Amino acid sequence: MSTSTILAISGSLRADSHNTQLLRAAQKFNPGGLEIEIYEGLRDLPPYDLDLDTPELRPAVVDELRRRVTEADGLLIATPEFNYSVPGVLKNALDWLSTDWTRTEGLPLSRKPTAILGAGPGSFGTVRAQLALRQILVCTDNDVVVKPEVHVFRSHERFDADGNLTDEATIELLQGLLTNLRAKIDTVAVRA
Repeated sequence: MSTSTILAISGSLRADSHNTQLLRAAQKFNPGGLEIEIYEGLRDLPPYDLDLDTPELRPAVVDELRRRVTEADGLLIATPEFNYSVPGVLKNALDWLSTDWTRTEGLPLSRKPTAILGAGPGSFGTVRAQLALRQILVCTDNDVVVKPEVHVFRSHERFDADGNLTDEATIELLQGLLTNLRAKIDTVAVRA
């Protein structure tokens, strides 16, 4: 069985973010066949600017993200919930990734196998943010894994003091999501 590369993006900039810890848990509890790399450059992306969104003018950090997404077999996006939606920094990254105004580069997100999940301290976790993210990913034409939904509610109770995911039910859901992401990637490879 070959290994598929996954670029994991946390929509949180916090050092102790449960969403980033959830991506680390994905690395730890990887059911196999996936190489999961966590993207660390979200903070460095400038605000989206249509005037700069051409191959000649685009900031190098944006070109690097676009390259990494294009080269990855799939994406794993962990989103916190801000004001019932995704954080601005995550939406900004998706805006930079969703364009090809020159019609020469291709769209990095188009048909990209993508799984989403999220962790939040409230009783609903990130249900509304994930719904908003799914709506964005319909527009960008991502190939989104539908089930299982991983909404880590009351996230402060599911990680230990060192940031390790300890909740067995969440670990099982996470592994199911990763298994289904791998299956979606394999299906795309068969069609290619």
